[in-house]
Amino acid sequence: MSRQGTIRRYTLIIEKINTGQFPSFTQIQDYLYDFGFSISNRTIERDFGAIRNEFGVEITYNRFKEGYFIDEEKSINIESFIRFLEIVNTAELLTQSLSESKEALNHISFDQVGELKGVEHLPLVLRAIKDHQRIRIKHHTFYSEKSRTFKLEPYLLKEYQNRWYIVAIVCGMNEQRTFAIDRLEEIEVLAETFEPTRTEEVIDNFRNVIGLVYNGNEVEDVELSFTAFQGKYIRTLPFHSSQKILVDTEDEFRIGLRIIPNYEFTQKILMHGNTVKVLKPKWLADEIKLALQESLKKYDE
Repeated sequence: MSRQGTIRRYTLIIEKINTGQFPSFTQIQDYLYDFGFSISNRTIERDFGAIRNEFGVEITYNRFKEGYFIDEEKSINIESFIRFLEIVNTAELLTQSLSESKEALNHISFDQVGELKGVEHLPLVLRAIKDHQRIRIKHHTFYSEKSRTFKLEPYLLKEYQNRWYIVAIVCGMNEQRTFAIDRLEEIEVLAETFEPTRTEEVIDNFRNVIGLVYNGNEVEDVELSFTAFQGKYIRTLPFHSSQKILVDTEDEFRIGLRIIPNYEFTQKILMHGNTVKVLKPKWLADEIKLALQESLKKYDE
């Protein structure tokens, strides 16, 4: 079976187990059969093992419930895995459509966000992360408009707004930094290896933020009030995994978030214009208000 078919099976297995209803082995097998996969018990067991070994997602049997569940405490990053499956399956569906008719491209419009520079480095960087190898990069920064060379211990590949970033510990500085892959001028995988002692710390730094900036503020409870109409979009496109609906009426859609407010978050708020109001914390409401006042001054001028 093709790799695409295997990934599709992984998706269906996770989809069935992730309902929280502790499906039995037979129920998982029947679910796969409903989507055209008539496979043996041994193949499903191998899929369980591959999901665990290749992606770090632990599927566990609960004897009391007599069914399977995803053990999030033992899983490396279930949210990233599910997002990966979404991307792969979308690509598979589009590829299938294109194979049926080359005219399909005439009916697809992609977001024009600029050239995807540097993506050719992704396999190399990911391999270095998995093998715990140091890398040396030459990186161009927008702040100084200069290029600098760094030796890194890479821990994570992070995607944000259709751009990829290397999250790494800078050798000699012992600090975590983020480097945009599209601004790499040179990259070299070194023979040196390192002990990945900070994996959980690196992942946790991004758990409570939107975007890339995780320092500067503390985790806070944030409340945003939207118009009822705008709330329809916020419901289906959540700001963050911590999002909870607090009010949902004909006049207001209010959400609560538990995050570290940062630059990327304020930009998302401003993007919604007059359809949103920050209720708390007060300092964030004041910051948004000041940004809007500064914008108005530009039009007055």
